[in-house]
Amino acid sequence: MLRVNNLGFTYAGAASPALRALTFSINRGEIFGFLGPSGAGKSTTQNILTGLLKGYQGQVDVLGKSLSEWKSDYYERIGVAFELPTHFRKLTALENLAYFRALYRRPTLKPETVLELVGLDDARNVPVAQFSKGMQNRLSVARALLHCPELLFLDEPTSGLDPVNARRIRLLIKAQQAGGATVLLTTHNMELAEELCDRVAFIVDGAIQLIDTPRALKLRFGEASVRVEYEEAGHTAQQRFPLQGLGDNACFLELLRAREVQTIHTQEATLEDIFVRVTGKDLA
Repeated sequence: MLRVNNLGFTYAGAASPALRALTFSINRGEIFGFLGPSGAGKSTTQNILTGLLKGYQGQVDVLGKSLSEWKSDYYERIGVAFELPTHFRKLTALENLAYFRALYRRPTLKPETVLELVGLDDARNVPVAQFSKGMQNRLSVARALLHCPELLFLDEPTSGLDPVNARRIRLLIKAQQAGGATVLLTTHNMELAEELCDRVAFIVDGAIQLIDTPRALKLRFGEASVRVEYEEAGHTAQQRFPLQGLGDNACFLELLRAREVQTIHTQEATLEDIFVRVTGKDLA
């Protein structure tokens, strides 16, 4: 679906490149996470891949041909939701979507349908100027889905959302994948990436440090141990045991027989733990 080779970009007047020789590919039907802190190069990459930034170095192929060869028909095939919403604030949500719907030649969903998908059906006739940031972000996602694109670029799609609506957007992204769409998700929210992404790329200072599946990363960097919490003298105590040979570990088996066990957890690193370990950077 998308192939990037040796991508570089330097903003005018900047002392150093914003992107340094990025190379990666995204398979059709995949949710690919671009993970990194603010200023790492995530949004710059998205802006290049969506045709907003020119003058890059390297090769980008999207939907079977070079990005440089695409014209306005490119936007019939892709959907974009920016981290900072861009809407007509004096228009209602319904009027915003009706306007953008008219720009497409291909069949589109009804604005009412996508507003319902993102939980904004009750606010359809409210001017966007009265929307919270979270509501504006959901409207951005609705606009990106309006024309049923094959490739979605979503930049921090759950930013500013309460837990209920964040879950709604996560389920909606998974539903798009199930329907055949490919998703490039840029975020610094490691929990979101861990839940949704088939593969992730860690980017720091404009360079990719690592690409792999969340599961493979956890297995590689996680601790091969089990933590058992149990009651002892009216308090919660805990012990750790090696995962290998656990079924033959006499101390572990004795604890299970003799104590009131409260929880048993395998010890695995989170994506955030792994990111810090691999890159030496935090996500602030």
